[in-house]
Amino acid sequence: MQIIKNTVVTLDYQVHDTEGNLIDAGAEPLVYVHGGYDGIFPTLEEALQGKEVGASLKLKLEPGEAFGEYDAALVNVEPRDLFPEQIEVGMQFERASEDDEEEDMLYTITEIEADKVVVDGNHPLAGMALVFDCTVAEVRQATQEELAHGHVHGPGGHHH
Repeated sequence: MQIIKNTVVTLDYQVHDTEGNLIDAGAEPLVYVHGGYDGIFPTLEEALQGKEVGASLKLKLEPGEAFGEYDAALVNVEPRDLFPEQIEVGMQFERASEDDEEEDMLYTITEIEADKVVVDGNHPLAGMALVFDCTVAEVRQATQEELAHGHVHGPGGHHH
């Protein structure tokens, strides 16, 4: 079966940076509904169109095609007293948008000083070109429920 709109695709994959350093070993397969449901990067989805089980693909994604360009405006220094006592570098939190138009943003604590905390709203891989190396492991028709929800459901039904 070919990868076409409304099929569920299972990929065995690895992701490296452009220098060959492993970013994601792909311990679990990537499974998504093909056809514009935002389950995978659009450039990768386009390259997979028409492929069949066993097909391999190696594709370089520029930052704008992956996790976006790094935006220095998303790095903020906040007063330490705005945070709970027990925080550490690497913790993440969601900051609600000030207007209902925008999505809430996920921030990562990158530095903690006595009276300030540095938080970064960029994805950890923002600004990086990535090499996505994958093999198509399975292709099947999506169920009506998966199409209605726009994502894959696990064995035995609906899982969120």
